Amino acid sequence: MHRHPPTRRAFLGTAGATVALPFLEQLAPAASPKPPTRLGIWTVTGGTVLESCKPKESGRLPDKLPSILRPLEFARDDLLILSGLSHHGRSEGGLNAHEHCSLLHLTGAEVVRKVDGKLVAGPSVDQVAARAVGGQTFLPSLEIGLAGHENKYSFRAADVPVPFEANPRLIFDRMFRGRRPVVPNWAARATTPPPAPTTRPDTPDRSVLDLVREEANDLRRGLGAADQRRLDQYLEAVRAIERRIAFAEARQQVEARDALNPGPSRLTVPGNLPAANVPIWQITNPVSRDPERHEDYIRLMAELMVLAFQTDTTRVCTFACGSDEALFPGVVTVGYETHCHTLEHQGNAGRVEDADPIAREALRQIHAWYTKLFAETVRAMKAIDEGGSSLLDNTLLLYTSYMADGGHGTRDYPVVLAGKGGGSVRPGRHVAYTPQTPVANLYVELLDRMGAKVGRFGESHTSAHRRYDGRLPDLT
Repeated sequence: MHRHPPTRRAFLGTAGATVALPFLEQLAPAASPKPPTRLGIWTVTGGTVLESCKPKESGRLPDKLPSILRPLEFARDDLLILSGLSHHGRSEGGLNAHEHCSLLHLTGAEVVRKVDGKLVAGPSVDQVAARAVGGQTFLPSLEIGLAGHENKYSFRAADVPVPFEANPRLIFDRMFRGRRPVVPNWAARATTPPPAPTTRPDTPDRSVLDLVREEANDLRRGLGAADQRRLDQYLEAVRAIERRIAFAEARQQVEARDALNPGPSRLTVPGNLPAANVPIWQITNPVSRDPERHEDYIRLMAELMVLAFQTDTTRVCTFACGSDEALFPGVVTVGYETHCHTLEHQGNAGRVEDADPIAREALRQIHAWYTKLFAETVRAMKAIDEGGSSLLDNTLLLYTSYMADGGHGTRDYPVVLAGKGGGSVRPGRHVAYTPQTPVANLYVELLDRMGAKVGRFGESHTSAHRRYDGRLPDLT
């Protein structure tokens, strides 16, 4: 019996599955516009070692990148390295130094403050972008990862911080469960489509892919070879994430049982234990204490971000990669200190020549480790085809830190912009701006490319160090 290739209408009208789908050429609407631009923001902790992160010369990127950025050499033509960008916002109301830096990070605000214990900054660049494009996707934005209890990066309004979700299971379920299969349309939609009811029981102990295997197999048989590869790669990626989440949850359950039933070596109870109602992150954070688990966690969360972009579940994602309190035994191979926050202070001073060189080398190793993981995501996005261009081609992927350096500095941030933003930026270069140009100028440019024509943002026009009429030239 001859099988007709599936049409988009036929598939979406009959399937009762619960997972979003990647771009498939055969099911894309005939008049589908070009892929949308996504905005991703990776935030690492504690600044960087600038001399190991910034090219010596502006212009075309050299074949050999500075050591911290060396894992990204394969994507040299997809990178813009920007230097000279700073925050100048002042602090009021008794903020500590980490709060000050974290509130400035994505808001570029002129003033950040604490009022009656409440943090006040300004709308952040990710949330302004989400207001512009969030109505066209299932989720307006995603805020994921470990930002640390002191740090608030995203703000929906001046006094409304957006919490980061650290649990990959909750993120996965939020993205995929309870949804009808949707091939990205990329056409503007007036309202966010609500999750559709499914025809099968959707219980936590059932794999998302188990719930859609029959429909996916029926769909696959009618697709062309290229779309079959896209679908197979995507479904395997979802399956791999499910397995890793299940493994992490099983390990957490074992650790919880061990804590309730300690062995002989733990029968001597030390004094001054925290009260039973103290939040668990104040007692221990296994991800931040074990680099191997930290690495697994970053990879898992990054893959969730990629899937969210690939399926057009959201077009805005902010990812915090870790905490200043993280330990890096094995990653750091010099000296004896592995505590990131301690190294940040030992390795930074008013002048580089006054800093502890061993601590500075340890910091360089930590940030090269972070960059290695970021590079894996860049490679993955570069490999995802969206009908003639890659997911990376259609993304503005910002890689930076919430502090310019570990001494709570706010001058000359490490800034890497990966991707082409749908052709709106010209990568492969290092652009050195006039020192102390506001980071807020960059945010104006990112928002402009996301369709939010704000004209000004944060301190872009109000800073005493304002430059370039509040914009950032030479990105294209």
